[in-house]
Amino acid sequence: MHSTKETRGGARLNAGRKKGSSVYGETTTAVRIPESLVPTVKNLLDARKRQLEILADHSTAILLPAKAPTQISLPLFISKVPAGLPSPADNYVEKTLDLNELCVKQPAATFFVRVEGESMLGAGIHPNDILVVDRSIEPVPGKIVVCALNGELTVKRLDCENDQWKLKAENPNYPDIELHEEIDMVVWGVVTNVIHAV
Repeated sequence: MHSTKETRGGARLNAGRKKGSSVYGETTTAVRIPESLVPTVKNLLDARKRQLEILADHSTAILLPAKAPTQISLPLFISKVPAGLPSPADNYVEKTLDLNELCVKQPAATFFVRVEGESMLGAGIHPNDILVVDRSIEPVPGKIVVCALNGELTVKRLDCENDQWKLKAENPNYPDIELHEEIDMVVWGVVTNVIHAV
């Protein structure tokens, strides 16, 4: 008597791609996204992969994700520190302040990026500064944004004059970049804070 049990289909031993053999070196998962967003997502993934390759090649921190930080509360004094003539200091602490609370409003949407170059000196952004970048903020004209421009990361002020979008430098020695169809540009996020040593 023959068995009527189905013997076709199902997973085959050692069939398919090995786990961790993707270009990212780890297992992947399928995600459904609207067709109109496929090019944007692909551009983001390509730019992220290039950044990881740069990190591996140059062993310098270019892009650092914002992790859920441990809260560290430090004293915040009532008195403001004058930049002019000194005044007697008050001995009262207003409250404690956690810098994560001050600088990172949306941890899941926030990342850090280190600055290279001097095109944004006029905005107080210097080489080797760390920018706090929030992907949840809408990139509107006037905001300083981090974007992938033809696959390369840059930081500039977003501007629109007479329906012409531009990435403006904050240094007269650097030209503004007019955006047009031939330029592949993806905004990664809006700069909310600048961290630099004095």
